[in-house]
Amino acid sequence: MTDSDATSGPHDTGESGGSQRGRRGRRGRRDIVVPMRLYKTITVFSTLIAVVSVVLGFVFLDAATLQVSALRAVLSNVLSVVGIGVADGLLSTVLAVFGLTIIAFGAVVYTLGTRFRARGMGKSQEDSGEGSNNG
Repeated sequence: MTDSDATSGPHDTGESGGSQRGRRGRRGRRDIVVPMRLYKTITVFSTLIAVVSVVLGFVFLDAATLQVSALRAVLSNVLSVVGIGVADGLLSTVLAVFGLTIIAFGAVVYTLGTRFRARGMGKSQEDSGEGSNNG
């Protein structure tokens, strides 16, 4: 069994459905072809947003789990100055959920950023019809 046998389904006849299959890829993924300048911008900013989101998410998770975190102390002081009393358990839960949400946001931005490719770039290796030469 070769790679091409494993990727072809029982309904893949190689005729008219093949053109649609080549466009969507093996897992329904659609690559969007854009000019090189836009591709570079998308790649840089999606990666930057993803990295910053993951770091900030872990900072919030750290504040949720440590009672001596600087961020937690600042938030507690700000809330007490405003006149809002928050229990430690509730503050930990809110910080943890917010941290996980920021990490998930970064993952989504990075995933969407990988959908783009520049003109002239080949398709990704998993979508190409070439067999592997590694053994």
